[in-house]
Amino acid sequence: MWKELKEEVFQANLDLVKHGLVIFTWGNVSAIDRKAGFVAIKPSGVSYEAMRPDDMVVLDVEGHVVEGRLKPSSDTATHLVLYKSFPDVGGVVHTHSTYATAWAQAGKDVPNIGTTHADYFKDAIPCTRPMTQAEVEGQYEQETGNVIVERFAEINPLHTPGVLVSGHGPFAFGADAHSAVHNAVVLEQVAKMAAISLAINPHLQMNDLLIKKHFERKHGKNAYYGQ
Repeated sequence: MWKELKEEVFQANLDLVKHGLVIFTWGNVSAIDRKAGFVAIKPSGVSYEAMRPDDMVVLDVEGHVVEGRLKPSSDTATHLVLYKSFPDVGGVVHTHSTYATAWAQAGKDVPNIGTTHADYFKDAIPCTRPMTQAEVEGQYEQETGNVIVERFAEINPLHTPGVLVSGHGPFAFGADAHSAVHNAVVLEQVAKMAAISLAINPHLQMNDLLIKKHFERKHGKNAYYGQ
């Protein structure tokens, strides 16, 4: 059962390796079947080389395992909070990719200072506030999701499909697992570009008109990029 959902999540997890976003077991991808109300996610601590589609764990949105012999990712509760809070999101990715994690550890948003960023993210990629002692010592993974949702109170997760958890690392979202991976790859690349650009010119600023143009030509109501 859930063969297609598990295959999608399995392939998306392998794509993290292909695109150089993870080493060892440092990442996970999930996807949700909205109609059925079930989520498939990578098992915890299983190497990408050893993993198979049947190893993916299927849960309901409350976190109860309905299929799978392995433990789900330790970040599962974060993914579930995002699915409950962002109804148009169909896939979630978490990595510790180098540049995005560096921005997260610095506790800084990745500013929108270039057209590559603006092609995918309408605004700066936001960084959450630091978590409190109670949040860290309590239901940590669930609270991680909660601080992400809090940060998106006035941000559309489809227009800015990525976030940095302060001191931790990036999460990316998409309509399905593969688009979430795509956004995670772009997030890492624009984080790298921003770090290099600001090292060259710490005072640079982006032309807001150009940002708007590049975002709307791909995502606006009169979008014309692509076939």
